[in-house]
Parts: sequence; C-alpha cells; structure tokens
Amino acid sequence: MAGSETPLRIAIVGLGKIARDQHVPSIARTPGVQLVATASPDGGLADLPSFGSLEALLADGPAFDAVAICTPPQLRRGIAETALRAGKHALLEKPPGATLSEIAPLAALAREVGRTMFVTWHSRFAPAVEPARAWLAARHIKSVVVNWKEDVRVWHPGQRWLWEPGGLGVFDPGINALSILTRIMPSDIFLTEAMLDMPANCHTPIRAELVFTDSLATPITVAFDFLQTGPQFWNMQFETDAGSLTLDDGGNRLVQGDQVLVDQSNDEYPALYQRLQALVAAGACDVDLSPMTHVADAFLLGRRRIVDAFYDPPQT
Repeated sequence: MAGSETPLRIAIVGLGKIARDQHVPSIARTPGVQLVATASPDGGLADLPSFGSLEALLADGPAFDAVAICTPPQLRRGIAETALRAGKHALLEKPPGATLSEIAPLAALAREVGRTMFVTWHSRFAPAVEPARAWLAARHIKSVVVNWKEDVRVWHPGQRWLWEPGGLGVFDPGINALSILTRIMPSDIFLTEAMLDMPANCHTPIRAELVFTDSLATPITVAFDFLQTGPQFWNMQFETDAGSLTLDDGGNRLVQGDQVLVDQSNDEYPALYQRLQALVAAGACDVDLSPMTHVADAFLLGRRRIVDAFYDPPQT
C-alpha cells in the first residue's frame, strides 16, 4: 500500500476512449497518484510501458499498486479478480460489470485479501451534486423529471459493445443519471414501469422511458434517448414546497428558481482518484450497486418495443 509520501501507482487496463479522454489526464492532474503503465489490445501511450493484457503486465511490467479498469463492462469481472488476487487495488469504471451477481464476490475477495475495490459513479462527483443533495434534504419533493438525451454517434462513435448483452445501450449514459438520483433523493426510489425501445439489430435499448416512485408516492419520470440531435440534455427538474430546483449539464450547474447556485466546469474524474487515495489509506471499499440495480429492474420490468435497426455510421 502506498504511503502518504509515496504516489499511488496506477496501471490503466483498457485504453479506449474513456481512458484516453478522462482517466489519463485526470491522473496527471491529481497529486499523489502516478500512471506507470497500461494494458490494452488498443495500443499504449508514449513514454509508458504498454502491454497487451493485465497478465502480461503482471509478469513483465513495472511495480504498481492499483488498476483502473476501463474496458467494456463485459470484461471487468475477470480483470478485477486477477488484479485483486495479485494484491492490487481495483477501480472499476461504471458500470462495474455485466451482471449484478458477479460484483458481490469481488467485493468479498477484496476484503479477504485486504485491498480496496472502488465501484465508481463519476457523475456523483460533479460539482453541483452534493449542493443539490443538501438543498433537497430539507424540502418536500413534489415531483421529479429527468431528461438524459444525447447523440450516441457523437459521444460513443463505433462502440459496438454497447449493443451487445451486458453493454447497456442507452443505459450506459443513463446510469449516470441514476447514480445522481440515488445519491440526492432523500428517500429510496423504486421502479414501477418501463418502456424500452430495442433496435431490430441490437440486444440493448436505444431509448428508455421509466417511472419511479418512493415511499412518499413521489412521481418520478425519467427519459433516456441515444438518438438526440441538436441540443443535448442531461438535466433533472425537482418541484418542491420551496420552489423548483434544476440540476443541469450532467451535474455541473444548479439553479433554484432564478438563482444560479453552482456553475462550474466538469471535474469529476480527478475526484475519483482522490477518493481512491482516501479508500486505500483507510483500507476500505466502496461498492454501491444501487444505480445498476435500477437498470436491472428496467430490464426485468420493462416492456419491449422493436424499432428501426441502428447502424453507426448510418446506412445510406
């Protein structure tokens, strides 16, 4: 385990878009952590040792303390188990795996070997999320409306794994909204109905309409759309006994009535590595599966509606 003056040495496993866009620069910006190697069939980074797999890295690579697992979710369980059994801490991108049942044994293994396992929900670390949680805690919530709508061809170009079993489809970004909602709602929510639009050539939905409630019968409607063109939407609208509260821009902006309470740029991923450092120092794990549970419920309870086949790039 890294000491207080020794950097926590990180190896990234899976060097795709999210790793290159977010994890690599965030590690570089975070004091106390250091990227020392990568393991990926998708190439490496200049000036860093690179390997085709975690096994190759463990056999021939430099010393490291923790892995950041940024592969598609279908691959994460096996990689995390290998890392933990090798005595490494494990940070898992969201969602932590392809199924719920595979995560609990990993958490048990982490505790057995005395290593940290951190299931990350990066959107919870957006700057307006905790202020929203604090504001809502003292109010009666009358209704919630969530719109999480983006263009998959812009944000996830060519990522075919999204449409395979375990890839989640529109729930890949939608689970970010659920991670925020489960963090800031004062009471637990549960799903009552869902409609899933399934492209004729895909195994996961491209749109989803969800209805939740809680023990107070609060109406909560959620819309996810992967075919949004023009303006992109990542927002939540709360109507309360003290007026409206809007959490916008994926959790970066908070507006109460006409007053802007928070308006900051996205700084989620460095906060993940700060959290990892704290967990390692405390010898603790952070394995909250509530956002993934709601996705599983949607697949269990949701009605399926077959829609036009999806192609990326579009067929002409």
